[in-house]
Parts: sequence; C-alpha cells; structure tokens
Amino acid sequence: MYRIELYTPEQKNNWNTFVENAKNSTFLFNRNYMDYHSDRFQDNSLMVYRKDKLYALLPANRKENTLYSHQGLTYGGLIMSNKATVLDIIEAFQAIHKFLKEQGINKVIYKPLPYIYHQTPSQEDLYALFRLTNAHIIGRNISSTIYQENKIKFIESRKSGIRKALANNITVKISNDYAAFWEILNTNLKNKYGVAPVHSLEEIQLLQSRFPKNIKLYLAYKGEQALGGTVLYLTKRVIHTQYISASIEGKELGVLDLMFDFLINREYVNYPIFDFGQSTEDMGHRLNESLIFQKEGFGGRGMIYDIYEYNL
Repeated sequence: MYRIELYTPEQKNNWNTFVENAKNSTFLFNRNYMDYHSDRFQDNSLMVYRKDKLYALLPANRKENTLYSHQGLTYGGLIMSNKATVLDIIEAFQAIHKFLKEQGINKVIYKPLPYIYHQTPSQEDLYALFRLTNAHIIGRNISSTIYQENKIKFIESRKSGIRKALANNITVKISNDYAAFWEILNTNLKNKYGVAPVHSLEEIQLLQSRFPKNIKLYLAYKGEQALGGTVLYLTKRVIHTQYISASIEGKELGVLDLMFDFLINREYVNYPIFDFGQSTEDMGHRLNESLIFQKEGFGGRGMIYDIYEYNL
C-alpha cells in the first residue's frame, strides 16, 4: 500500500505543492528554501506514497549510516496530508523504516515540527515513534512564545526601554536594508560569541527574494541611522524572530523594546502566535539566561523544540 521514494530535483513541483497544502508545514520545507545550502548536505529526503498518491514527506539528509531530520532546518519531521490518520502514519513509518534499512541506514535523528506551527493537530508521528521505536529525547531546546489571545504584559524594564526610545525619537519601520542590519548582527555575534550568523548576507537576501511575503526585516532608526532590528519569518500561524540584534547605542536607547512593542501589540496583533525562538545551545544543555530574560520580559513563555534519536 505504501511506496517510499528518494526525493529528486525532478519532483520539486510535486514536493512544493504538497508542502503548501499539508496540515503541518511551513515555507522552510519549500525546496526553494531548503536547497539554498544543498551543497553542504547529502539530501536524503523521502516521499511517501499511499495507493500511488503522495501522502507524506520527510525532509532529511544523510551522514554515513544516520538519517537526520534535515540539519539545515531548525525543525522537520514527517509532513502529512490532511487525510493522515494515526493508523496510516504507523503504517507509513513501518514502510519508511523498511526502506531505510534497505538503504543501509541504522539510526535516525528526528526533529518534529513544534505544535505551534501545525495548521491542525499533527502529532501522529510522535505516537508512531513511541509504538514502533526506542526513540528517546537527546535534545530539548526552549523557545519563548506569546499567544496573542492571552498575552502577558511587558515587565517594567521593557516598558522603561520603550519610554527611553520614544524620548529619543526612535522610529520603527519595515526595511530592505539587510546590509545595515547584518553589520550590526555580525559585530554583536563576533564580539560576544566569536561566531557569524547562520545565514550570510547574500544568503538571507537570496531567500528574501524568493519568499518576500514570508521574510521581512524591521529596523529601528534614530534619524537615518539604523540602531537595531529583527528578521521575521512569517508562517501560516506564527510570527518567528529569526534574528534579533542592536548596536551598543541601540541597546542603551531601548530600540528593541520599542520595536517589539510595535510588532507584538500593533503590527502583528492578528497573528495567533509570536515566537521569539530558542535561547539554548548544545542541544538544550546550555541556557542563555540573559537572552531568555529579555524574551520573557516581553511576555514570552516556554515552548519546546525536541530532538529524538532511535535505532532501526
């Protein structure tokens, strides 16, 4: 009943059409997003057919004998049709595991799509893993998330930053000046952590050109000078902050406080969920306390991005 095939570029349109209509997907699974760094990974994505109709997708790459939920993406897991039921997904995973064994795969690292991104409930995959495998959690990253229908008020230090920014005539607006923001971002990451952003300036500009409705930059200005900003990823239900950064002067003037007041309480108030992203490193074992304090100050509360491992 089930047939598993490896994804090939010839299937790009079919893949993207399925992603657009799946019950648990975001634009990150579109091949125009996934493939921007295809040279870094050995793609091993799977297409699952039921009665010869495409029924599910598994974005993945391979390293030796291990299959990974695609390492170029924050999350992954099985992308499912709206018709998917728990018994069907159990059978689908049985077919997937048989296929992977035939391909010489003996271990799977699985990153399910966090539930806040589901268009309808879609945790059949986690039940299937429980029933069929020895899957256990090897990573647990925590994000800070706001439900717009039940928001927590900003703490006083965030309100104080807003007042300071307004007193200094800071303005917030949408922008395409990614170069200005990347200069701020690069400087901060290099000075604080000795690293560069996950995306280069050229890569984020490429992705934004491919997904102009989904990737947006907001900058805070003092006059004509950009002092801070954020890159947002807009999915069907969630506004996600992919990058946040401010210059030293911008931090002193509270530009991010004003910016997130604008984004959360005005610009995107009609989106159900605002997600600040992870504040952890090393598979969740290291918590960036100052970073999560800032996000919680805006009313964000804990939401988990899990990573599972199991043997075949």
